[in-house]
Amino acid sequence: MGQAQQNHDQPPAAQLPPDDVVGVLLTQHARIRKLLEAVRSGPAEERERNFRELRALLAVHETAEEMIVRPTVKKIGGGEEAAARNGEEKDAGKTLAELEKLDSGSEEFVTVFAGFEQAVHEHAAREEREEFPSLRRLCTQEELCRMGRRLLAVERSAPTHPHPSTAGSTAAQWTFGPFAALLDRVRDAVTSSSPERPDATAGSDGP
Repeated sequence: MGQAQQNHDQPPAAQLPPDDVVGVLLTQHARIRKLLEAVRSGPAEERERNFRELRALLAVHETAEEMIVRPTVKKIGGGEEAAARNGEEKDAGKTLAELEKLDSGSEEFVTVFAGFEQAVHEHAAREEREEFPSLRRLCTQEELCRMGRRLLAVERSAPTHPHPSTAGSTAAQWTFGPFAALLDRVRDAVTSSSPERPDATAGSDGP
């Protein structure tokens, strides 16, 4: 890995290069928090749509972290930290699978979702407090941007926030199906973005 960065503080996403991996993850965290709130306190008639969008974003975010970011965290000496974050995301996936079997208008859904929301907030806070600063200290800007470009490529391959007018398109259909299927599709997208693949960098220089 590259030499440690001099600035150990974590700047906000808006102050980072658009393809910096920490900035990309912080931006996704902000979207996840908004969707959690929308599912919990938004109009009941929009709860199912918001929940599908949240699942899709979490599938992209968590799988990309596990396959792109965590190997680097482990390499720079954070093996226990990487394992802990991966474990939290595995538990969240199990709860999501439970939630998708429930009627989003039921009291049971609301109760289970409340615990899920709290766990996601705590997980994101640990990443922002422990994992992201480590990446910024111990990776070069080139390394951070290389990971960020892969994350952006994966998000484009697995769209997470389709416009209502795209009904019937690949982007709209992505939010349907069980969470396990979403994870499989994201894993395929991450594999396709691997630097070892000849076509991995195609179209990866921008959102």
